[in-house]
Amino acid sequence: MSGGAVPYPKVRRRRGGWLAGGFVLVLAGVLAFVFLRPGAATPAAAVPTATARKGEFLVIITCRGELVADRSVQINAPLNVPNLQIVWLAQQGAPVKAGDPIVRFDASAAERQLKEQEAALKQAQASLDQAIAEGHIKAEQDKLELAAMKQAAEKARLEASKKEILSAIQGEENRIDLGLAEEKVRVQQATVELNLASSRSNIASLESQRNKARDEAELTRSRLAKMALSTPAAGIVNLLMNHSQGWMNAKPFKVGDNVWPGSGIAEIPDLTSLRLKGKAEEIDRGRMLVAQPARVLLDPFPEKTFMGQLESISPLAEATFEWPPSRTFRVLASLGAPDARLRPGMNGRMDVVVDRIPDAISVPAKAVFARDGRPIVLVPGKDGLRRVRVEVLARNPDEVAIRGIEAGTQVALVDALASGQNKKSEGQGFEVKAR
Repeated sequence: MSGGAVPYPKVRRRRGGWLAGGFVLVLAGVLAFVFLRPGAATPAAAVPTATARKGEFLVIITCRGELVADRSVQINAPLNVPNLQIVWLAQQGAPVKAGDPIVRFDASAAERQLKEQEAALKQAQASLDQAIAEGHIKAEQDKLELAAMKQAAEKARLEASKKEILSAIQGEENRIDLGLAEEKVRVQQATVELNLASSRSNIASLESQRNKARDEAELTRSRLAKMALSTPAAGIVNLLMNHSQGWMNAKPFKVGDNVWPGSGIAEIPDLTSLRLKGKAEEIDRGRMLVAQPARVLLDPFPEKTFMGQLESISPLAEATFEWPPSRTFRVLASLGAPDARLRPGMNGRMDVVVDRIPDAISVPAKAVFARDGRPIVLVPGKDGLRRVRVEVLARNPDEVAIRGIEAGTQVALVDALASGQNKKSEGQGFEVKAR
């Protein structure tokens, strides 16, 4: 072997590397041709589908909201009753009948005060009775003394009338005695009137004290009668919020809370007047009318649909306290037949029927896609998915009414052609339906 010749094993290794590289390139080309060729179709069996159905299509506007009572009775703390502290309270959501107790306040201080006032009333009444008796006794004594003095004056007048048959001196003495007797009568009459006025004044003062004590006792009795509050109507107990610690720390009233006179403690809603209060956007307000049918679905009972109607729409937008702040229209919908399980505050939604399309073809909303700004559906076939251009007649959150396919057509729920596996040119793969 000459020095310039290449060894045989080295040449074989180089040729084997070329063959391996060529095989890899050929395999890559085959795979690219199979999977990336322009006419490749997406297997229809790998895509979930739904069936287009035919029937009346209800165009709805959906609003979220909560149940509220159109009629309710509020239980307020009594007025002019200080130091109100709750010692018993009905449970939240408990059913009650008319006359059932709702709340009781601590009455120990009022009962103790009533006992003291009743004792003061008895003492004032005894003092008044004593003053009246003493006034009667004094008046009788004054009358007796006045009668004696009048008798003495009459006797002196009789003696004075004998002046013609008596000496001048004796006649003058009798005249003076008569004057003194008459003066004593006048003084006694003034004394009688003075004592009578004094007795009347004392009695009037004691009557005022007695009446004051009686009024205070009556006031305390009336306050004691207000220490227990009952409901005037049947319903359920809805405890209100206690804002004594501020709006941020507000909690429902509970045993031990102090209550301001006149503040609301509980509410008894009329369950037959429950309505769903929702919020409608301004873009939907123009299509909504009073008396339109409404389907009400409540979150606690998703299996039941309440068939009611739209009862009222606020004429002006109302601001909300949410962040970011927004302005919506308040709408109320009835529930149709009442249900004893319903409670105020339950969340739900109303579907207001604003239009009806008879004999419409409807598909799920996620089965309609967009190509070049126009709606299409994907229909499975033997060669895979094909695009069918459609016309959207109406759109709901969950379904869409379209024109362009027949009832019973299977439509894909996933846009498998948008992944780049099928890059057909414009116009290929479309089945254009006449509108």
